[in-house]
Amino acid sequence: MLAPNALFPALFFTFLVSPIIAADPPRDLAKRIAERETQSEAVRAQYMYKQVLLIEEFDKRNAKSGDYSEQREVIFLPSGERSERVTKPAANHLVRLKLTPEDFRDIREIQPLLLTKDRLWLYQTQPRGEEIIDGILCWVLEVKPRQLLDGQRLFEGLLWAAQTDFSVIRSQGRAVPQLLSKKEENLFPLFTTIRHLYGGGYWFPHITLADDTLPFRSGPLRLRMKLEFSNYQRFNAESTVQFDTSKP
Repeated sequence: MLAPNALFPALFFTFLVSPIIAADPPRDLAKRIAERETQSEAVRAQYMYKQVLLIEEFDKRNAKSGDYSEQREVIFLPSGERSERVTKPAANHLVRLKLTPEDFRDIREIQPLLLTKDRLWLYQTQPRGEEIIDGILCWVLEVKPRQLLDGQRLFEGLLWAAQTDFSVIRSQGRAVPQLLSKKEENLFPLFTTIRHLYGGGYWFPHITLADDTLPFRSGPLRLRMKLEFSNYQRFNAESTVQFDTSKP
């Protein structure tokens, strides 16, 4: 996210609880999580769902000064090909922030964060104990990129994976790298993605939340983001896609 005029220490409502010091995690914890994530991604790829995005910015007095909103659906075409369609066109009333291609790429690739087997090699991981999240005993895994190459968007933060089947039920961190140059600053917020349990015992992203202040050289800029995923429906050959023909 860019701003023409905008260093806050991060302000973020967090869902963390104090770690529990107990049993040692499996030595191959990251591998087991990646295997489960690979299964989850394959299952989620068979689902249609709605996606609603709202980004708000705030001025120096902490009053809302602008927002951006859009609504999309992930659908299947009659051919069976998976696609996206806009159900409510983007309304951009941001004053200082400028959304960039990296922001929209993060929404699709980083904030849902499916750490699959083919992506695991990109990261170094470290177990960080146990925590109980929503009554579920979880392993906590710290994830950091091994290196950052030009054009890459990766995740840095924590994953909470259920000890029963290694399903990730929550993630918290940010997309990296921050993109800084003499002419512009493209900064990205700390976020939390919460998942819900859906059919077949798989956890899909339910909501991504951020409330962070981006430290632009020209001054701090607070933003708040909410990205909701809803109405998951499994696609099959008998499914039909209804298009709204009332809109131009």
